[in-house]
Amino acid sequence: MRSTFDRFSWVTVSFALVLTVPALATAQTKGNPLCPGEDVFFDPGHGQDIVVPQGFEVSVFAKGLNSPTAVAFRGDARRFEVFVLESGHGLPSRCNDETSSVVGGQFSVTNPFTPDILVFDESGRLIRGPLAKPTASGGGLQAHGPAIDIAFEKGFEGGRLFATDSNQAIRAVGAQNNSSRIVTVNPETGKVSPFIAGLPTGDHPAEQITFKDGWIYWSQGSTTNSGVVGRDNGGGANQHDIPCQDITLSGHLFDSGGGVTTSGYSDFGTHRTTVKAFDGATGKGICDGSILRAKVNAANPKSTIEPFSWGYRNPYGIRFAPDDHALKGGLFVTENGEDERGARPTNNSPDRLQLAQQNPDGSPDYHGWPDRFGFLDSTQAVFNPVGGPGDDNAAVVVGMPVQHVLAFPPQPVTAPLALEPADVAIVGLDFVPNSFVHGPVKRGAALAGREGDFGFSKSNGTPEEGHDVQLINFSRPGEPLQLQLQRFAHNSTFEQAFVGQIHGINRPVDLKFGPDDCAYLVDYGAVRDFGQSDPDSKFKVAGDGPLLQIPGTGVVWKICRVGDDD
Repeated sequence: MRSTFDRFSWVTVSFALVLTVPALATAQTKGNPLCPGEDVFFDPGHGQDIVVPQGFEVSVFAKGLNSPTAVAFRGDARRFEVFVLESGHGLPSRCNDETSSVVGGQFSVTNPFTPDILVFDESGRLIRGPLAKPTASGGGLQAHGPAIDIAFEKGFEGGRLFATDSNQAIRAVGAQNNSSRIVTVNPETGKVSPFIAGLPTGDHPAEQITFKDGWIYWSQGSTTNSGVVGRDNGGGANQHDIPCQDITLSGHLFDSGGGVTTSGYSDFGTHRTTVKAFDGATGKGICDGSILRAKVNAANPKSTIEPFSWGYRNPYGIRFAPDDHALKGGLFVTENGEDERGARPTNNSPDRLQLAQQNPDGSPDYHGWPDRFGFLDSTQAVFNPVGGPGDDNAAVVVGMPVQHVLAFPPQPVTAPLALEPADVAIVGLDFVPNSFVHGPVKRGAALAGREGDFGFSKSNGTPEEGHDVQLINFSRPGEPLQLQLQRFAHNSTFEQAFVGQIHGINRPVDLKFGPDDCAYLVDYGAVRDFGQSDPDSKFKVAGDGPLLQIPGTGVVWKICRVGDDD
């Protein structure tokens, strides 16, 4: 539900495939170099099949990118640089293998499955890059990926360029654990210097970053799908979740089949009753399913890490609201809900919009995960698993309540501000500048990319939501807090462009406003998946699944306000 980084090291799933896909125009196709035959349609045109409100215009800023995940800017409205992060291997499939000689191996400068940064001018002309490619000496981003975000500490004014990366996709058993980093990148040469290393890595690594008042903040996703290590976590070898406070477990054990049962926040096959804060972390203050922060100018920033907020499944997009906003300068968070997979599979879990804040005593507030899915308890029948190709042991769990991981919450639960539909995977966001206000876009609004599902479950409605951009309007400062949600940008027909062979969006994962007050929408590109919600998106060969990246299909779209003000 799943951001592109809702990842897991899959044991291959084998089942019969029956697939009908439209005939592809060969001049407009892209493929995966390791798995020929999984080709997809790719022709963004000028975005003519993307619908936006009257008074806004879509264009293509850059195209043909390799799984881009983030964008950052340096400069002013007249002249600026656009830094685009290509993430590398992020999704589990033998077809995404960055070590293969077919793509030149992990240190090849042309490998589409390793991370890098491309730098464009304000007109979309490539002026530098690829920068920060992995090197044998370690001076680049980590080879196995993914890298997820980049941001300048002083915004458009520049300063140090920070990035998050990991070795989440590494194939050695358990080697991905605690491999996430925050690094700095020389924006001219691409040289990478570690800033904080040893952060948790599992289903989700360290993700988006932002800055305020001398602190760097980042979203640290959970290492599992729903609090329990299952076979979807590297066959059970990946690390357990790390709590931000002492917790008492419920006593429920979760069945992965083959005689293996596991308690929450524990290694695969392990049973525990209590877990101390930061258990399994490489340093004090480090936990997952959280928003963490550290002093950005400290001599040893890792020693200053503290949890700011926790109790999330996968907090992804983070952005501070303006001070004169209904959120009063607070940290707005998009959260991806749980999947139908693993040892504690969950169906129909919604995505959430949250306000993160520390308690008055400096402890992190708590948002209810893994036992609260939005406003409802996990045991509500709406979340009962219905069975899917990702379940560890469907014979045991289908139709059963999703039992608690914790005996009781570590503190009172902070409820979300609003819910999103299941499986939309709401991800990167930004608050609109005043010049963007027009029509349905109100002052103080936010826009957020919704990446869409990966085919674990049936579609979330008709029409299906996701693979689009969400508009979030807020009440005015001083009024009772209220959010109004509606689609802002979406394809005219077909949820994903490659499926419908249209000139539109596939998987929007980040959205940021540039110095020119236009929204830059980062589209990860085409991915073949389980096909539960869209059979025509399914990978064609069982051994190529479950989530197959198609390099060269990423796009950065540009959405600008046009015409006179009302």
